[in-house]
Amino acid sequence: DLYLSPRRMRSVLHGDRVLASVVGVDGRGRKEGAVREILERAHQRVVGHFVEESGVALVVPDDPRINQDVLIPLSETAGARPGQVVVAEIVQQPGPRQPPLGRVVEILGKSGAPGMATEIAIRNFNLPYEWPDGVEAQADAFGEKVTSKMAKGRRDLRDLPLVTIDGADARDFDDAVYAQKRKNGWRLVVAIADVSFYAEPGTPLDTEAENRATSVYFPGRVIPMLPEALSNGLCSLRPDEDRLCLVCDMSINEQGKVTRSRFDAAVMRSQARLTYEQVWDWLVSGEDEIREGQAAVSASLRDLYGLYKALRKARTRRGAIDFESSEVQFQFDERGAVADIIPYERNDAHMLIEECMITANVEAAMFLLRNRLPGPFRAHEPPPPDKLTSLEEFLRGVGLRVPWKGRPKPRDFEDLVQRIKGREDQHLIMAVMLRAQSLASYQAANTGHFGLALEAYAHFTSPIRRYPDLLVHRAIHHVLEHRSAKGYPVGRDRMDKLAEQCSHRSRRAEEAERDVNERLKAYFMEQHIGDEFGGQVTGVTSFGLFVELDRNGVSGLVHITSLPNDYYHFDPVVHRLTGDRSGKVFQLAQRVTVKVMAVNVDDRKIDFELVR
Repeated sequence: DLYLSPRRMRSVLHGDRVLASVVGVDGRGRKEGAVREILERAHQRVVGHFVEESGVALVVPDDPRINQDVLIPLSETAGARPGQVVVAEIVQQPGPRQPPLGRVVEILGKSGAPGMATEIAIRNFNLPYEWPDGVEAQADAFGEKVTSKMAKGRRDLRDLPLVTIDGADARDFDDAVYAQKRKNGWRLVVAIADVSFYAEPGTPLDTEAENRATSVYFPGRVIPMLPEALSNGLCSLRPDEDRLCLVCDMSINEQGKVTRSRFDAAVMRSQARLTYEQVWDWLVSGEDEIREGQAAVSASLRDLYGLYKALRKARTRRGAIDFESSEVQFQFDERGAVADIIPYERNDAHMLIEECMITANVEAAMFLLRNRLPGPFRAHEPPPPDKLTSLEEFLRGVGLRVPWKGRPKPRDFEDLVQRIKGREDQHLIMAVMLRAQSLASYQAANTGHFGLALEAYAHFTSPIRRYPDLLVHRAIHHVLEHRSAKGYPVGRDRMDKLAEQCSHRSRRAEEAERDVNERLKAYFMEQHIGDEFGGQVTGVTSFGLFVELDRNGVSGLVHITSLPNDYYHFDPVVHRLTGDRSGKVFQLAQRVTVKVMAVNVDDRKIDFELVR
C-alpha cells in the first residue's frame, strides 16, 4: 500500500482507481505515493447532510471515508434545508485546487427519521432499488396462477405433503421439504421454486436479476432480486397453490449419507406454511398433529426430525465447523422507530432446514461435476496465513493450546469450538475464530468448502433471492433436457465473470445490511444515554476497551482516558491493559458494568464509561 498525504488526496475520493508512483518514505516509514492518473471515479453521487452557512452550501458526506465536502451552488440546492439528508450529484470531480462541485438531486428527509438508515445505505452502497423499464411488466405478464400449459411434462408432486418452514416474517418461500422413514434410512425431497422458467436468459427480468445478484434484507424492508409479482407471488411456494419447482429427491441411509439422488422439473402444492417456532414447539410438545387434519404433514415432520439427527451426526463425523452466531432482532414501534433490540434465538427447526438445504446443495454440486458443467460453485478456502498467525497468538493469550501444526483442518476448529463451550469467554473466542476465516466466494471451478468440510458445494436452494442459485438451476435443466455439456451456452470465461460479480454483490449486500444494523443500534442507544448496562470486554487496545452489552449485543468504546486515573501498559500478545501504580488489570472477557456517555450516529460510534 502507498500512503497519500492530505495534499495529494485533494484530487481524489475514497474508492477512485488511480495510477500512482512511489515518491518517498514518510516520517513513519511508510511508502509515500503520488497520483499520476485517475483511471476511474468511484462516486457520481454522494449521500450526506446539507449545510448552509454564510451564503455557502455544502453536502457533508455520510461516508466518513469520503474526505471532502461537496460544494453546492445556491441555485442547485433543490430547496434543501440545513440538517436534511440529501443526495448530491457530482458535476465536477475534485482537483488539486478545488473541492468537488455538485447539485442536490434528491432530498431524503430528516436525519434519524424512521427508515432513513435504509435509505442512506441503499444510496451509499449503490444498491439498485428501482426497476428498469420492462422488468415489472414481464413479471406481471405471467399472471397469478400456474396454468396447465406451464405444468405440462413435469413430474406431479401435488399430492406429496411438502411444507415450507421459515421465519415468521418471511414472504418469499424458496424451499419446501418432505421426508419419509424407510427400512434402511429416509427419503428426503427438497423442492425449490423454479425461477429459471420465468427468468429466461437475455430478457429484461434476467438482466436486472443478474445486475442485482441478490436480495438485500434490511430490518423492516427488502430490496428484492426479482419483482414482487414473482418473489412474493408466482415463484413463492405459498400453501394450497400450484407452483413450478426443481426438485432434488434423495435416499439417505442411517449414517446420514446420500446413497441416491435425482433432479426433476416438477409441479407441487405446499400443504402448510409453517414457522420455525411452530415446528419446534410442536416437536417439543409431543402432540400427535401439528394442525388438526394434517396427519401426513405431521408424519413427515417427525421423520424430518429423525433424519436431521442423522445428518447432524454425519456433520460431526466429517468435522464441519459449527460456529454459533449471535444475531439480534430489531423491534419497531408504531412510528417505525427502534423500540428494542433482542437476541435472535435459533432452535432445532432452524438447523433441521439448514441441514436439508446443505444436503441438496451438495447434490447439486455433484450433479454439475458429473456432467462437467461450470459452476458457480460456492468455495471456502482455509484461513489465510496472516489471519492464522494472529488467531494462534490470540488462542495462546487466552490459555488455549493450538490444536494444529502447519495447515489446519476443519475438524481442528470444531474441536476448539467444543473445548470452549461453557467458558465465560466462549462468545468472544468464537467471534475471533470466525473473523480468522476466509471469505466464501463463488467460482466457476470447484475447490471445496472448508467450513462445512465438503469436497464440493454449490448454492441451489434460494433462486428467488440469489442469482448463483438461478445459474445452477439453468445448468441442471440443461442436462434434464438431454443437452450436452459442449452445448451449454455459458462458457468458463463468462462463468468466471459472473461468479466474481455475484461474490462482489453478495459482499456489498452484507456490508449494507451491517451498516444499517450499526446505525439502528446507534439510534437506539441515543435513547439510553446515562443508562447502565452489563457487558463483556471484547477488545483491548492501546487506546481503551471495547465492550459488548449482554442485553442487545451493542458494542462501544471505553476510552483509556475514562479509566481510573493511572498510566496503563498495553500488552498486545495477551490483550491486556495494566495500571502502572494501581496494578489494575483490564483484559478480554472481563465482566464490566458501563454507562452510556455519548452516541455519534453518523460515525456509528458509542462511548461508554466504566461504572465498576
